[in-house]
Amino acid sequence: MKFTTPLLLSGAILTLGLGGAAIAQPAPAAMQDAGPRHDRGDRPHRDPAEMTARRAQHLRDALQLTANQEPALNAFLQSVAPPAGWRDKMREHRGERAALTTPQRLDRMKAHMADRQVQFARRADATMRFYSQLSPSQKKAFDAMRPMGGRGGKGGGHRGGGHG
Repeated sequence: MKFTTPLLLSGAILTLGLGGAAIAQPAPAAMQDAGPRHDRGDRPHRDPAEMTARRAQHLRDALQLTANQEPALNAFLQSVAPPAGWRDKMREHRGERAALTTPQRLDRMKAHMADRQVQFARRADATMRFYSQLSPSQKKAFDAMRPMGGRGGKGGGHRGGGHG
């Protein structure tokens, strides 16, 4: 029994030591050169007008909208569109954040959250107005769609609301 305890302890130390050495190894060169995975600065962004047109066509097709429902669709798409220049504004703020103090960052985050809440309310109201113009079968199809701008849990691209 006395012999087993030091042996087990030595085995655990050796395992932890080898595991730590494996973790401490530098990443392969391909990964080091790749940079952060979330950095998409060199990838061209999609044209917002093109995305809106595709979204509109998808809704027309999936919901089989009538000509009478076209004004409601257009009003909905205008209401859920991101504010003009939002991408440029985000880039500007990204560079400024590094120079802010913690209280300044928290104040900015609080203002951003309040702005997002206003945007959400606007999109939710627009979605409900559009939804009220749909027939029961169209509502069922709309309910089955995944949210527009959804990122499958984490999200990607524009975070705009609505469906489509």
